Amino acid sequence: MQTVEVEELYKSLGPSLISLAYRMMGSMMDAEDIVQETFLSIEKVPADTVRNAKAYLFRSVSNRCIDRLRAQSKHRETYAGPWLPEPIVSGGDGQTDPLEGYIRKETISMAYLLLIHQLSWTERVVFLLREVLQFEYEEIAEIVDKSSTNCRQIFRRAKRSLGKIPQVNVGIERNTIHLIEQFAQALLSGDMKILLETLTADTILYMDGGGKVKAPLRPLFGHDRIARFFIAILPEFPPDFSFTLRELNAQPGLVFYAGEQLFATISFDIQNDRIVNMYAVLNPDKLKSIMRFVSNSDKAPQLIKSISWLLS
Repeated sequence: MQTVEVEELYKSLGPSLISLAYRMMGSMMDAEDIVQETFLSIEKVPADTVRNAKAYLFRSVSNRCIDRLRAQSKHRETYAGPWLPEPIVSGGDGQTDPLEGYIRKETISMAYLLLIHQLSWTERVVFLLREVLQFEYEEIAEIVDKSSTNCRQIFRRAKRSLGKIPQVNVGIERNTIHLIEQFAQALLSGDMKILLETLTADTILYMDGGGKVKAPLRPLFGHDRIARFFIAILPEFPPDFSFTLRELNAQPGLVFYAGEQLFATISFDIQNDRIVNMYAVLNPDKLKSIMRFVSNSDKAPQLIKSISWLLS
């Protein structure tokens, strides 16, 4: 295909292809690699052999995702501790984000991604194309090489196996800023009482160290256990650590630094002015992509300084 034609296809379809690939893989680095590989390959394909460029691209991205997931399956089975998707910055600073403003933001939340990753690879493709990208069944059929009737059945089966998808509050609002500030200040000061007040009795903490950073091998349940855990590990934090508030996966989050090096992120599910789930990513391999969107200038010695842009 002609370079100009490929460039136009990338402009029009690139964001939705990255959107699909990120949700399929749980990794922005993988998603961007797969989409780039797909566009490089279509340049070598004679234009007269591509009847439907949109279907060709989505089929190619879907197949590449499944191939990569299949290759990674053994690693996932032996993954040390909870597996979490790679965090992404999803707004609030005016920086370019491949997924910014695209489709429903709650579908990139950690809770949503963990849920759909329970589906088989084919179910995941069909579900995402229909539920998130709003494709017609006839379009999906051409992409996954199945009948539209079969695609309807796969979608219904996926929807049934997922059950009721929990509602997730997205974005950062003034009341959530206050809650995260309260949590962060309690963490800094080691104030057990305030920490407990920010959580619920059923709060869950997921920590992904990937076997490369020390982290619990199972999720921690309950406000008391989580608060005690944070108080216990506070002395192990780097002496020059700092943090800033960011929107991560469409939810409020904190980005932690040791000096100038980003070393962890935490994003939060918040309901009724309490933190109900926390997703902490410490695996350095999963923080490489986010470093592009979080510059050293974002760091702030005091949380209130980094909050100011959100209130402007």
